Amino acid sequence: AGFSIMGRGEGVLGFFAIFLLSGVLELAWREDPSGEKEPGNYGDPFGVQMYNDEMRLKELNNGRMAMISVLGIFAAECATGKDAIQQFGF
Repeated sequence: AGFSIMGRGEGVLGFFAIFLLSGVLELAWREDPSGEKEPGNYGDPFGVQMYNDEMRLKELNNGRMAMISVLGIFAAECATGKDAIQQFGF
């Protein structure tokens, strides 16, 4: 499990499939071509009246923390050789 799967055929094939799917989605799902909205501004699609500056900043900070956390998980795996679940002892 973990990064060691990249040394096997299934891991490389799975990574390549995810990479291709990401590329297709990136090309198909474009931002607002008129330039009226900033990137990532999808408005209030569910009508919950929560799209304001405060909630937008909370969401951006939450995403940034998640990215830093994933980097920490990757660093711990590189240091210990165990994936995230194995580090908990399961």
